[in-house]
Amino acid sequence: MAAPEKVKGPASYFPSIEKNYGHPMDHWFGLVRKQQPSLKHMEIVNWLKAEHGMGHGHAGCILPGCGHKVARRVFEIRGINCS
Repeated sequence: MAAPEKVKGPASYFPSIEKNYGHPMDHWFGLVRKQQPSLKHMEIVNWLKAEHGMGHGHAGCILPGCGHKVARRVFEIRGINCS
């Protein structure tokens, strides 16, 4: 029996984000979606860091998962799967 494929890219951080910050990813995606119309990528990252105590890497990994267009494009250019 083949081993399950290892999750790569931003999604590989999701279990750690859920464990460290105490909420499921849908919670974080929902918060970010509410901020998106008025804030840019780094503004959202900085907001997650300041308001929720997230590390920079974890905050940056949430954005492509919630459909943030700029974040998704950056990850695509780098060849990283966002799903």
